[in-house]
Amino acid sequence: MSEHHHEHNHEHHHEHHEEGLKGRIIKIAVAVILLLAAVIVEKTCGLNNWQLLLVYLVPYLFIGFDTLKEAAEGLIHGEAFNEDFLMSVATIGALCIGFMPGAETQYPEAVFVMLFFQIGELFEEYAEGKSREGISHLMDIRPDIAHVERNGILEDVHPEDVEVGEIILVKPGEKVPLDGVVVEGNTALNTVALTGESVPRNVEKDDEVISGCVNLSGLIKVRTTKAFGESTVAKIIDLVENAAESKSKSENFITKFARIYTPVVVFAALALAVIPPLLLSQPFATWIYRALMFLVVSCPCALVISVPLTFFGGIGGASRKGILVKGSNYLDVLAKVGTVVFDKTGTLTHGQFAVTAIHPEKCDERHLLHLAAHVEHYSTHPIGAALRDAFPDEATDGCQLTEVEEVAGHGIKAKVEGWTVCVGNAKMMESIGAQWHDCEHVGTIIHVAIDGEYAGHIVINDKVKDDSAEAIRELKSLGVHHTVMLTGDREEVGKAVAEQLGIDEYHAELLPADKVDYVNKLHKSQLPTANGQLAFVGDGINDAPVLARADVGIAMGGLGSDAAIEAADVVLMDDKPSKIALAIRIARRTLNIAKQNVWLAIGVKAAVLTLAAFGIATMWMAVFADVGVTVLAVLNAMRTLKN
Repeated sequence: MSEHHHEHNHEHHHEHHEEGLKGRIIKIAVAVILLLAAVIVEKTCGLNNWQLLLVYLVPYLFIGFDTLKEAAEGLIHGEAFNEDFLMSVATIGALCIGFMPGAETQYPEAVFVMLFFQIGELFEEYAEGKSREGISHLMDIRPDIAHVERNGILEDVHPEDVEVGEIILVKPGEKVPLDGVVVEGNTALNTVALTGESVPRNVEKDDEVISGCVNLSGLIKVRTTKAFGESTVAKIIDLVENAAESKSKSENFITKFARIYTPVVVFAALALAVIPPLLLSQPFATWIYRALMFLVVSCPCALVISVPLTFFGGIGGASRKGILVKGSNYLDVLAKVGTVVFDKTGTLTHGQFAVTAIHPEKCDERHLLHLAAHVEHYSTHPIGAALRDAFPDEATDGCQLTEVEEVAGHGIKAKVEGWTVCVGNAKMMESIGAQWHDCEHVGTIIHVAIDGEYAGHIVINDKVKDDSAEAIRELKSLGVHHTVMLTGDREEVGKAVAEQLGIDEYHAELLPADKVDYVNKLHKSQLPTANGQLAFVGDGINDAPVLARADVGIAMGGLGSDAAIEAADVVLMDDKPSKIALAIRIARRTLNIAKQNVWLAIGVKAAVLTLAAFGIATMWMAVFADVGVTVLAVLNAMRTLKN
């Protein structure tokens, strides 16, 4: 699917959401006007009960139609006890109660209750509305075309049409369309999209290549070993699309609450309507009136509005701190995180190379770096860039550079001020007979020889982010009992980073599918404690399937890939791992405020319900209690915005 088409879809979805919100706001405003009109009609026209009912039915049905429809659908599907059902029963009861002998009409209250419910829904819709828009950007790694050699002629075909064993040509700058083995040529492949590792991989004849990598420098011919459907790219895309389905759903607190609360209230109201008249032989009208009032009182307005609003406030407060949370249910999960799994490159480390040590043998450090930076002056390789960054004044010192020769898979050879300088790997040192030796430092070792003699080496490594160690410490202080690092990098690099940061457990040299396996294993071994949720933090495309699999996926948004950001539930906009602890703190605070609101609402409700059962409370007292609690709860919810 083309990028343009995706953009269009994305835009369309966004517009649709905006229209939904505008529509709801307009609907609420119109309903308020209709309700006021109905009240004026009632006060001025002296209508009878049936006529009044018809007048009030206009605003009631206008605002309540969706709720009534949901309640009816719930009944049909056997999920009767949701808040829509409770709202419907209570409001229909309030509309009908005026027809009981000796009872007063309660029309405005019925409309009022529905109106409140819709405002609550509006907040909820808005907060949830920023939710993910599909993982469309993952398609960036999907190759569109393959150049196949057939009968000596190059044909451009779709990767799906290439047979196993055919020879394909991959030009510089193109994506490798299928997995295979190089049969001719050599090049450097950028594998960042798949492994998250920033070092280009050099490949030559007989080396394996995997689809989704970008060919950086040379022309290569590849014999395919897998069909497109079996290749690495297709599998990653597939993993992400399926992982979204195996997401562990932390149900919204309100729904859980309503599941218990609603049946209790409905049955209590039924009991109240039937039992006292039968036992005490009192008129049914009085008790049905009390039962219906009991239902009106028990409408969980304060909850339905304040709880989503609390979460909405938490999400807003977090976004001001550069943390995007894609839905209120993820705050719920974040507050209960007990295991945090990190990707290494780009998450705990910068994912960019820098010189970390210089070990000269025959000259001083500056001279060694000076020569290496000169030789790598024209190199497009990240290692060349790291050397140039470490010696920035090489461009102005007037040294002559001649006879530059790139030796594929070995390094670069050049003349600097008359010296023949070779900069490269151990293979290069061996080819010129220089006596090189290894280094105790972890990283990529760049050896330098001057006129065939070993001059020393420079260590280049991916730098750990300044706040990574602090991030791990803060998580521990918040009671996160287990930290794990998964990386596609080499074993010794993984070990060094894990030890430096104090991470409990690490696994290195992993492919994307291995990461998913490890997360699944960790999931199964989770202790069913209060802090039983698993968070995964990553930034590369290869992390997308794992982000989608974890209870909560956290992506680095600043430099992270689009796919990781789409697949994640929480995005850290400035790439700082220490923000994870802040996100957990905000989530816990939000949840606490939501709980306070729940107890406040339930407490006041219980008191008024008790009074209603004994016939002490009036309908307005009930509505006042409801609205008063709602206002208090909303004010409390507003505190979440001040994070």
